Amino acid sequence: QVQLVESGGGLVQAGGSLRLSCEASGSIFSTRRMGWYRQAPGKQREFVAYITSGGDTNYADSLKGRFTIFRDNIKSTVFLQMNSLKPEDTAVYYCNAYRRFSFESEYWGQGTQVTVSS
Repeated sequence: QVQLVESGGGLVQAGGSLRLSCEASGSIFSTRRMGWYRQAPGKQREFVAYITSGGDTNYADSLKGRFTIFRDNIKSTVFLQMNSLKPEDTAVYYCNAYRRFSFESEYWGQGTQVTVSS
């Protein structure tokens, strides 16, 4: 039984910040690469960031410097800190867990809406 539950989305003005959380049930969290994707209205889902079980991170080039991914293995939670938000960041943000030793996703959360107003 594995579930990913996102929280922290909402409405924020341009230039503001939000911190998204994704809590994972079950015992798989500490062994998995975790990530964030987003899907804007009328757009395809796009990669945001991932963090490995060892703490190594990777970001979409366009977001590096504004977004930070980190994890708390004790709380089985992965976070996405979003700063200097822009209207084009408006999207549903999804948390994902990769298969072991793989870049293929195995689990997805339900998503949390982020809306950035101008």
